[in-house]
Amino acid sequence: MSDKRKKVIMDLVSAEFYVPMKEKELAVMLQVSRDDRGELNRILNELLAEGKLSLTRKGKFIKAKHSDRELIGTFISHPKGFGFVEIDGRDEDLYIPENFVNGAFHKDTVRVSLLSGNSAGQNGRRQEAQVVEILARGMKQIVGIYDKSNKNYGFVIPDNTKICEDVFVSAERSKGAVSGHKVVCEITDYGKNNRKPEGKITEILGHVNDPGVDIMSIVKGYELPTEFSEKIMHQVERVANEVSEADMAGRRDLRAVQMVTIDGEDAKDLDDAVSLTRDGALYQLGVHIADVTNYVQENSALDWEARERGTSVYLVDRVIPMLPHKLSNGICSLNAGENRLALSCLMTIDQKGEVVSHEIVESVIRVDRRMSYTSVKKILDDKDEETCREYEELVPMFELMRELAGILREKRKKRGSIDFDFPESRIILDGQGHPVEIKPYERNVATKIIEDFMLIANETVAEHFHWMELPFVYRTHDNPDPEKISKLGTFIRNFGYSIKSRQEEIHPKELQKLLAKIEDTPEEALISRLTLRSMKQAKYTIDCTGHFGLACQYYCHFTSPIRRYPDLQIHRIIKEQIRGRLNEKRIEHYREILPEVAKHSSEMERRADEAERETDKLKKVEFMEQHIGEIYEGVISSITTWGVYVELPNTIEGMIHVSMLPGDYFYYDEETYEMVGQATDIRYKLGQKILVRVNATDRLLRTIDFDIPLENDEEREL
Repeated sequence: MSDKRKKVIMDLVSAEFYVPMKEKELAVMLQVSRDDRGELNRILNELLAEGKLSLTRKGKFIKAKHSDRELIGTFISHPKGFGFVEIDGRDEDLYIPENFVNGAFHKDTVRVSLLSGNSAGQNGRRQEAQVVEILARGMKQIVGIYDKSNKNYGFVIPDNTKICEDVFVSAERSKGAVSGHKVVCEITDYGKNNRKPEGKITEILGHVNDPGVDIMSIVKGYELPTEFSEKIMHQVERVANEVSEADMAGRRDLRAVQMVTIDGEDAKDLDDAVSLTRDGALYQLGVHIADVTNYVQENSALDWEARERGTSVYLVDRVIPMLPHKLSNGICSLNAGENRLALSCLMTIDQKGEVVSHEIVESVIRVDRRMSYTSVKKILDDKDEETCREYEELVPMFELMRELAGILREKRKKRGSIDFDFPESRIILDGQGHPVEIKPYERNVATKIIEDFMLIANETVAEHFHWMELPFVYRTHDNPDPEKISKLGTFIRNFGYSIKSRQEEIHPKELQKLLAKIEDTPEEALISRLTLRSMKQAKYTIDCTGHFGLACQYYCHFTSPIRRYPDLQIHRIIKEQIRGRLNEKRIEHYREILPEVAKHSSEMERRADEAERETDKLKKVEFMEQHIGEIYEGVISSITTWGVYVELPNTIEGMIHVSMLPGDYFYYDEETYEMVGQATDIRYKLGQKILVRVNATDRLLRTIDFDIPLENDEEREL
């Protein structure tokens, strides 16, 4: 049906009588029913991504005035001068040779033309293209180190290593910066024909070695908002500190129900509470989520700011919240002993983990105790007497929680849910922001209980609203690319493993079985990472297309409205449906806004993830600066043509450059993912234990270099 509708749309916009139309007008012209508006939106976006349609400044669709060999995407530059273009809906990027970049800057939206003589897949190379037009500049500012060349001018050396040119700044536009200052520089001219880009300094963050400047540079580099406007703060000041009787009117009163929050020790925004009882063979599970929408009204300045931010960002030394702290840590936080407004998903679950009935209600709750993951672990795993006495009245509920969580986990496992358990880093800083300890963040019985309960609540809410056929925001995870799965299948046959797939599709259970088979084997790290790389990225969509990784058809994000905008958005829809206010006008309203909400939220999530990874890498480099020359045992985590990556037990990863591998000339064998000595046939394999020495670090590039201590050469493989 999609292909037919695409043809009808292209025939319409190509007709002589056609005048530019907005999506609504096209829907009327094409007689698209309300139920099919979501599909029309998706098709129009596909045609835009394919370069067959263009949008006018007024948001009207017209036929693109270029050939079918032209596409629109995002330019990603490379320090060596060439680049790539990412195109929505296309699995592989286009390669842009240096002489075909044509003035494009990192993150620009560009129109490209495919170059003949090099099709995708030929000789394992990417399809080549040239930039034919810069449609929009992606970066308005950069962050970098100022270098004052002389009294008349200086240059900003970008922190982002993908930007290959320094930015020229005249003295009168330098804001008094001196060499070594970290600065924010607005780009005023992007340069062309060997002329450097130009800019003006808008902010001096401090000297490169000042405490906190390193993280703030990343914050500014990703253009993460650090402050709320005065207008928003005035709006927040008017929010009540306590729940009023008027707010509680008409809600399900659950204040007598025993419930707890379970979070990390340092968590301040507590947006989920859980309750559990058992009636015979049935469990009564309540997942109670803070009703943030009661305090964030649609289209208010606060709502627009939350929508723009999309998510809270959790950096190593700070949290950049989606909502001001007065809300996220105050009236919206489910603090123990306080009346709080919530949306409660009340589920009856049988012994097989099936939700046999459920209700989604507006409620008023009062949490009994604020629990930490550590204290619950002490009760359930360690049987710590002192902790058990302190929370004596809650211990039976925690035992019941472990029981139900195990049932839910087993059910997910049976259907094929995939659980990648790569260790996350826990980075501990001193008062000056310097890392003093880095170790793996371990999941325990308590973190798994909360994870299991949030997952079942998210699934239940998503299925409920899918069958109501109302506009909604789902969390989806597409099936892996068949070509990547085929390559994975070919590779694992070297180890005696196989995966089954039908009609170019694979069931998640096959990957789950594979991960179970390789558990505790030498090749576990290798195959786990390659399996993860073969999968696509989860995202927010308006279509309920399922979640491959969780092996479920219905999934959404319902449980964290304090820190994720999609959750807050669907809470509004849920409340309007409960109150009977979802009339045709409101349904049409949500159909119009949700595609952009989903798209923007996905983009902001990726931005937050990248910023979090960069701050972690930065602090790991800073930590290892203190350990130059020290020897560690690690595991080979990745191999490329330029070197061998080794991960230490504390999650820090560094690289041994191929030229630093002793005893032979080494080359990368793509067939076996091994680094091989040409004369000696010495082989370095993924998952192999190895002794390494810290050789060098680079804060600017955020890299750690290892080498192999020669005196321990005979212990290369432990």
